[in-house]
Amino acid sequence: MIHPPDPASLPCGPLEETAGLMYFPRMLGKIRLHAAGCLWEDLHANLGIGSDGACVEFLHVDYEALRTRVLEGGSDEEILQWCEERGRPLNETDKRVWNYYTAKLGWNDHITEILAKRKADAGLADRDDIQTIAHYIDVDEGRRP
Repeated sequence: MIHPPDPASLPCGPLEETAGLMYFPRMLGKIRLHAAGCLWEDLHANLGIGSDGACVEFLHVDYEALRTRVLEGGSDEEILQWCEERGRPLNETDKRVWNYYTAKLGWNDHITEILAKRKADAGLADRDDIQTIAHYIDVDEGRRP
């Protein structure tokens, strides 16, 4: 990281939860910050794709419809309820599976090469403690040394 981002331009970390579902509050935070013109520019390219895309696919909702709903206002819990009403309801096993995926993304899977490239590009290739995308994001955004 050449210049650390302004903390006010960042959503919460990827492992934060809403009603037991990881990543969801981060996605909503990105939507809100982007709409306010405050989102860290490095995060613009992945709005609605990447982990955002995986999350809305998991929930069975359209990203643009979700974006519209988020900008209407309401708590993260209310918006998750809206997603479950329009997509599919989640049980505890669904949440456990999603959370495991979110927490381990980049560790010996289809994203491993992307993680290695991001680490190398950021001068972090020697950081063996960064083993997942969540670890990388937290380091990149200054939440973790």
